[in-house]
Amino acid sequence: MQHFEGKVALVTGGSSGIGRAAARLFAQRGARVVIAARGVERGEEAAHEIVEAGGEAVFVRADVGNAADVEHLVARTVEVYGRLDYGFNNAAVAKGAFALTADFDEEEFDEVMGVNLKGVWLCMKHEIRQMLAQDPPGGAIVNTSSVNGLGGSPQGALYSAGKAGVLALTKSAAQDYAQQGIRINALVAGAFHTPMLEGVFQKISGGDPSKIAAVQAQYTGMVPMRRIGKPDEAAEAALWLCSDAASYVTGHSMIVDGGWTASMR
Repeated sequence: MQHFEGKVALVTGGSSGIGRAAARLFAQRGARVVIAARGVERGEEAAHEIVEAGGEAVFVRADVGNAADVEHLVARTVEVYGRLDYGFNNAAVAKGAFALTADFDEEEFDEVMGVNLKGVWLCMKHEIRQMLAQDPPGGAIVNTSSVNGLGGSPQGALYSAGKAGVLALTKSAAQDYAQQGIRINALVAGAFHTPMLEGVFQKISGGDPSKIAAVQAQYTGMVPMRRIGKPDEAAEAALWLCSDAASYVTGHSMIVDGGWTASMR
Protein backbone atom coordinates (compact mmCIF):
# COMPACT_ATOMS: atom_id res chain seq x y z
CA MET A 1 0.00 0.00 0.00
CA GLN A 2 1.25 3.49 -0.87
CA HIS A 3 1.70 6.08 1.85
CA PHE A 4 1.41 9.81 1.21
CA GLU A 5 1.81 11.38 4.65
CA GLY A 6 2.49 15.12 4.44
CA LYS A 7 1.89 15.22 0.69
CA VAL A 8 -0.65 17.32 -1.19
CA ALA A 9 -2.85 15.89 -3.96
CA LEU A 10 -5.08 17.80 -6.36
CA VAL A 11 -7.86 15.76 -8.00
CA THR A 12 -9.98 17.24 -10.78
CA GLY A 13 -13.31 15.61 -11.46
CA GLY A 14 -13.02 14.65 -7.80
CA SER A 15 -16.71 14.80 -6.96
CA SER A 16 -17.69 11.47 -8.53
CA GLY A 17 -16.52 8.23 -10.07
CA ILE A 18 -12.81 7.52 -10.36
CA GLY A 19 -11.84 11.00 -9.15
CA ARG A 20 -13.87 10.71 -5.96
CA ALA A 21 -12.42 7.26 -5.29
CA ALA A 22 -8.88 8.60 -5.80
CA ALA A 23 -9.47 11.58 -3.51
CA ARG A 24 -10.73 9.26 -0.79
CA LEU A 25 -7.78 6.87 -1.14
CA PHE A 26 -5.22 9.69 -1.15
CA ALA A 27 -6.72 10.97 2.10
CA GLN A 28 -6.87 7.54 3.70
CA ARG A 29 -3.14 7.18 3.04
CA GLY A 30 -2.17 10.49 4.58
CA ALA A 31 -2.35 13.06 1.80
CA ARG A 32 -4.07 16.41 2.12
CA VAL A 33 -6.50 16.60 -0.77
CA VAL A 34 -7.96 19.35 -2.94
CA ILE A 35 -11.07 18.25 -4.81
CA ALA A 36 -11.97 20.22 -7.92
CA ALA A 37 -15.20 19.97 -9.91
CA ARG A 38 -17.82 22.17 -11.52
CA GLY A 39 -20.70 21.01 -9.32
CA VAL A 40 -20.52 22.67 -5.92
CA GLU A 41 -22.94 20.43 -4.02
CA ARG A 42 -21.31 17.14 -4.98
CA GLY A 43 -17.82 18.60 -4.58
CA GLU A 44 -18.46 19.84 -1.07
CA GLU A 45 -20.09 16.52 -0.24
CA ALA A 46 -16.98 14.63 -1.40
CA ALA A 47 -14.68 16.81 0.69
CA HIS A 48 -16.96 16.53 3.72
CA GLU A 49 -16.95 12.75 3.38
CA ILE A 50 -13.15 12.74 3.69
CA VAL A 51 -13.10 15.11 6.64
CA GLU A 52 -15.78 13.07 8.42
CA ALA A 53 -13.55 10.00 8.01
CA GLY A 54 -10.63 11.82 9.65
CA GLY A 55 -8.79 13.04 6.55
CA GLU A 56 -7.90 16.49 5.27
CA ALA A 57 -9.68 17.86 2.20
CA VAL A 58 -11.07 21.04 0.73
CA PHE A 59 -13.24 21.65 -2.30
CA VAL A 60 -12.50 24.30 -4.92
CA ARG A 61 -15.02 24.90 -7.69
CA ALA A 62 -13.30 24.92 -11.07
CA ASP A 63 -14.10 24.46 -14.74
CA VAL A 64 -10.87 22.96 -16.06
CA GLY A 65 -11.59 24.37 -19.52
CA ASN A 66 -11.34 27.89 -18.09
CA ALA A 67 -7.77 29.17 -17.71
CA ALA A 68 -8.59 31.57 -14.88
CA ASP A 69 -10.35 28.81 -12.93
CA VAL A 70 -7.37 26.47 -13.25
CA GLU A 71 -4.86 29.15 -12.28
CA HIS A 72 -6.97 29.95 -9.21
CA LEU A 73 -7.33 26.24 -8.40
CA VAL A 74 -3.58 25.65 -8.21
CA ALA A 75 -3.01 28.92 -6.38
CA ARG A 76 -5.69 28.01 -3.84
CA THR A 77 -4.11 24.58 -3.35
CA VAL A 78 -0.81 26.23 -2.45
CA GLU A 79 -2.53 28.85 -0.30
CA VAL A 80 -4.22 26.16 1.78
CA TYR A 81 -1.55 23.46 1.91
CA GLY A 82 1.72 25.15 0.93
CA ARG A 83 2.72 23.05 -2.09
CA LEU A 84 1.54 20.52 -4.68
CA ASP A 85 2.95 17.01 -4.90
CA TYR A 86 0.42 15.15 -7.06
CA GLY A 87 -1.96 16.21 -9.79
CA PHE A 88 -4.63 13.73 -10.93
CA ASN A 89 -6.19 15.38 -13.97
CA ASN A 90 -9.33 13.34 -14.27
CA ALA A 91 -12.15 15.76 -15.16
CA ALA A 92 -13.96 15.02 -18.42
CA VAL A 93 -17.29 15.24 -20.18
CA ALA A 94 -18.93 12.28 -21.90
CA LYS A 95 -20.14 14.27 -24.88
CA GLY A 96 -18.61 13.73 -28.29
CA ALA A 97 -20.19 10.30 -28.68
CA PHE A 98 -23.34 8.73 -30.16
CA ALA A 99 -23.12 10.46 -33.55
CA LEU A 100 -21.33 9.97 -36.83
CA THR A 101 -18.20 12.04 -37.31
CA ALA A 102 -19.78 14.52 -39.74
CA ASP A 103 -22.90 14.93 -37.60
CA PHE A 104 -21.31 16.60 -34.58
CA ASP A 105 -21.60 20.36 -34.52
CA GLU A 106 -18.88 22.90 -33.83
CA GLU A 107 -20.24 23.72 -30.40
CA GLU A 108 -19.91 20.07 -29.35
CA PHE A 109 -16.36 19.93 -30.68
CA ASP A 110 -15.35 23.02 -28.73
CA GLU A 111 -16.93 21.78 -25.49
CA VAL A 112 -15.42 18.30 -25.64
CA MET A 113 -11.94 19.48 -26.56
CA GLY A 114 -12.18 22.39 -24.14
CA VAL A 115 -12.63 20.08 -21.16
CA ASN A 116 -11.15 16.73 -22.16
CA LEU A 117 -8.01 18.00 -23.87
CA LYS A 118 -7.46 21.71 -23.23
CA GLY A 119 -8.50 21.16 -19.61
CA VAL A 120 -5.76 18.57 -19.09
CA TRP A 121 -3.19 20.87 -20.70
CA LEU A 122 -4.26 23.83 -18.56
CA CYS A 123 -4.00 21.75 -15.40
CA MET A 124 -0.57 20.44 -16.37
CA LYS A 125 0.59 23.94 -17.26
CA HIS A 126 -0.13 25.35 -13.81
CA GLU A 127 0.73 22.20 -11.88
CA ILE A 128 4.13 21.93 -13.55
CA ARG A 129 4.93 25.58 -12.94
CA GLN A 130 4.13 25.14 -9.25
CA MET A 131 6.10 21.91 -9.00
CA LEU A 132 9.14 23.55 -10.54
CA ALA A 133 8.94 26.62 -8.30
CA GLN A 134 8.40 24.96 -4.91
CA ASP A 135 11.05 23.84 -2.44
CA PRO A 136 11.83 21.03 -2.76
CA PRO A 137 10.79 20.95 -6.42
CA GLY A 138 9.17 18.01 -8.19
CA GLY A 139 6.00 15.98 -8.20
CA ALA A 140 3.93 13.48 -10.13
CA ILE A 141 1.03 13.99 -12.52
CA VAL A 142 -1.47 11.43 -13.81
CA ASN A 143 -3.83 12.28 -16.66
CA THR A 144 -6.94 10.17 -17.26
CA SER A 145 -7.31 8.94 -20.82
CA SER A 146 -9.53 6.14 -22.11
CA VAL A 147 -9.34 2.95 -24.13
CA ASN A 148 -11.39 4.90 -26.69
CA GLY A 149 -8.31 7.04 -27.26
CA LEU A 150 -6.10 4.08 -28.17
CA GLY A 151 -7.51 3.76 -31.65
CA GLY A 152 -10.88 5.45 -31.92
CA SER A 153 -14.43 4.20 -31.58
CA PRO A 154 -17.45 4.21 -33.91
CA GLN A 155 -19.79 7.15 -33.24
CA GLY A 156 -17.29 8.50 -30.75
CA ALA A 157 -14.94 10.60 -32.84
CA LEU A 158 -14.74 13.66 -30.62
CA TYR A 159 -14.46 11.83 -27.30
CA SER A 160 -11.86 9.46 -28.76
CA ALA A 161 -9.86 12.29 -30.32
CA GLY A 162 -9.73 14.18 -27.03
CA LYS A 163 -8.59 11.12 -25.10
CA ALA A 164 -5.98 10.29 -27.76
CA GLY A 165 -4.70 13.84 -27.42
CA VAL A 166 -4.31 13.32 -23.68
CA LEU A 167 -1.90 10.47 -24.39
CA ALA A 168 0.23 12.61 -26.69
CA LEU A 169 0.24 15.50 -24.21
CA THR A 170 1.27 13.15 -21.42
CA LYS A 171 4.12 11.54 -23.31
CA SER A 172 5.44 14.86 -24.61
CA ALA A 173 5.35 16.57 -21.22
CA ALA A 174 6.94 13.55 -19.56
CA GLN A 175 9.99 13.98 -21.78
CA ASP A 176 10.07 17.75 -21.26
CA TYR A 177 10.30 17.49 -17.46
CA ALA A 178 11.92 14.10 -16.81
CA GLN A 179 15.18 15.74 -15.66
CA GLN A 180 13.42 18.21 -13.40
CA GLY A 181 11.87 15.78 -10.97
CA ILE A 182 8.36 15.67 -12.42
CA ARG A 183 6.94 12.35 -13.58
CA ILE A 184 3.89 12.43 -15.88
CA ASN A 185 1.86 9.35 -16.79
CA ALA A 186 -1.57 8.44 -18.15
CA LEU A 187 -4.27 6.22 -16.74
CA VAL A 188 -6.01 4.59 -19.72
CA ALA A 189 -9.36 3.59 -18.28
CA GLY A 190 -11.74 0.95 -19.56
CA ALA A 191 -15.29 0.49 -18.31
CA PHE A 192 -15.88 1.39 -14.66
CA HIS A 193 -19.07 1.73 -12.63
CA THR A 194 -19.28 5.54 -12.59
CA PRO A 195 -22.04 8.09 -13.18
CA MET A 196 -20.49 8.74 -16.59
CA LEU A 197 -20.80 5.09 -17.65
CA GLU A 198 -24.31 4.91 -16.23
CA GLY A 199 -25.15 7.86 -18.46
CA VAL A 200 -23.79 5.93 -21.43
CA PHE A 201 -25.99 2.96 -20.58
CA GLN A 202 -28.99 5.29 -20.33
CA LYS A 203 -28.20 6.79 -23.72
CA ILE A 204 -27.72 3.46 -25.48
CA SER A 205 -30.87 1.97 -23.95
CA GLY A 206 -32.93 5.03 -24.81
CA GLY A 207 -33.69 5.44 -21.13
CA ASP A 208 -35.68 2.20 -21.07
CA PRO A 209 -35.02 0.52 -17.67
CA SER A 210 -35.82 -2.89 -19.13
CA LYS A 211 -32.96 -2.54 -21.62
CA ILE A 212 -30.23 -1.17 -19.35
CA ALA A 213 -29.34 -4.61 -17.96
CA ALA A 214 -28.93 -5.95 -21.50
CA VAL A 215 -26.64 -3.04 -22.44
CA GLN A 216 -24.53 -3.62 -19.34
CA ALA A 217 -24.33 -7.33 -20.12
CA GLN A 218 -23.13 -6.50 -23.64
CA TYR A 219 -20.35 -4.32 -22.25
CA THR A 220 -19.42 -6.96 -19.69
CA GLY A 221 -19.21 -9.57 -22.41
CA MET A 222 -16.45 -7.61 -24.15
CA VAL A 223 -14.24 -7.70 -21.05
CA PRO A 224 -12.19 -10.90 -20.58
CA MET A 225 -12.60 -10.64 -16.80
CA ARG A 226 -16.39 -10.57 -17.42
CA ARG A 227 -17.11 -7.66 -15.14
CA ILE A 228 -17.06 -3.88 -15.15
CA GLY A 229 -14.42 -2.35 -12.92
CA LYS A 230 -14.90 -0.59 -9.60
CA PRO A 231 -13.75 3.05 -9.35
CA ASP A 232 -11.33 2.10 -6.57
CA GLU A 233 -9.52 -0.24 -8.98
CA ALA A 234 -8.77 2.62 -11.35
CA ALA A 235 -7.91 4.93 -8.45
CA GLU A 236 -5.41 2.41 -7.08
CA ALA A 237 -3.56 2.47 -10.40
CA ALA A 238 -3.45 6.27 -10.39
CA LEU A 239 -2.11 6.34 -6.84
CA TRP A 240 0.56 3.80 -7.71
CA LEU A 241 1.72 6.00 -10.59
CA CYS A 242 2.04 8.89 -8.12
CA SER A 243 3.85 6.84 -5.49
CA ASP A 244 7.56 6.31 -4.91
CA ALA A 245 7.04 2.72 -6.04
CA ALA A 246 6.76 4.17 -9.57
CA SER A 247 9.86 6.36 -9.23
CA TYR A 248 11.30 5.17 -12.58
CA VAL A 249 8.01 5.35 -14.48
CA THR A 250 7.25 8.34 -16.68
CA GLY A 251 5.63 8.80 -20.07
CA HIS A 252 3.71 5.57 -19.50
CA SER A 253 0.16 4.75 -20.59
CA MET A 254 -1.18 2.38 -17.93
CA ILE A 255 -4.13 0.49 -19.38
CA VAL A 256 -6.61 -0.63 -16.72
CA ASP A 257 -9.47 -2.33 -18.54
CA GLY A 258 -9.87 -5.93 -17.38
CA GLY A 259 -8.18 -7.06 -20.60
CA TRP A 260 -10.75 -5.40 -22.89
CA THR A 261 -8.17 -4.16 -25.41
CA ALA A 262 -5.58 -6.90 -24.93
CA SER A 263 -6.33 -8.50 -28.30
CA MET A 264 -5.98 -5.15 -30.12
CA ARG A 265 -2.66 -3.87 -28.82
